[in-house]
Amino acid sequence: MLDDQTCVVTGASRGIGKGIAEEFGKHGADVVVNYRSSESEAYAVVDAIEASGGSAITCQGNVADYDDVDAMCEQVHDTFGSVDVLVNNAGITIDKKFVNMTREDWKRVMEINLGGVFNCTHCLFDDLLKAENGRLINISSVVGQQGNYGQANYATTKSGLFGFTRTLALEMARSSSTANCVAPGFVRTDMLDKVPEHVQERIIERIPLNRFAEVADVTGIVRFLASPESRYMTGQILAVNGGMEW
Repeated sequence: MLDDQTCVVTGASRGIGKGIAEEFGKHGADVVVNYRSSESEAYAVVDAIEASGGSAITCQGNVADYDDVDAMCEQVHDTFGSVDVLVNNAGITIDKKFVNMTREDWKRVMEINLGGVFNCTHCLFDDLLKAENGRLINISSVVGQQGNYGQANYATTKSGLFGFTRTLALEMARSSSTANCVAPGFVRTDMLDKVPEHVQERIIERIPLNRFAEVADVTGIVRFLASPESRYMTGQILAVNGGMEW
């Protein structure tokens, strides 16, 4: 379904980004595995994609640094040509109660989670408009919909993606390119592993399906959004959260 499509996935060395990159590779895409510092993990993702018959490269770059992103895009163009799909997945957390949160804690999360989305989308915007099936996919979170104790900075960035997605969907529509947002619930990744067990138990009590999501529960949704089959869907926020209200 993604044959001849060039797909850039930011923060693709682990977690949801890794799963998305590998899913794209299995379905025929040329995949760009962006990472900031996890080099060996990024190369392992490329190896997995190639083992499944796909094609992929790694691209090191801090999405919060516009020059890094510009250089990454140049590398992509030199290797695969124009980009068809951009998945803005890279993100960090610095969790503290707001009363203890510093200006630097706030700024750092903003620079990566929102600034990085601006940088990558801005550098590849012309590609997405010109592509036959241009797709912008932003990875948000249920935390952006509900808020979450100790995550004022993270929740703000993830809810900010909703407005960004809706606006870009309007601005891209005349070119028949689309912009959509996926808001996963709590997914079994290394980020969730850092949450104390007693807190995890309280979270599960709020999930009607009574379990955390697996990465695979999210990747198929993202692949659909990247495919030609989603051509009449744009400006949407897809909640993949096991039935949690928002």
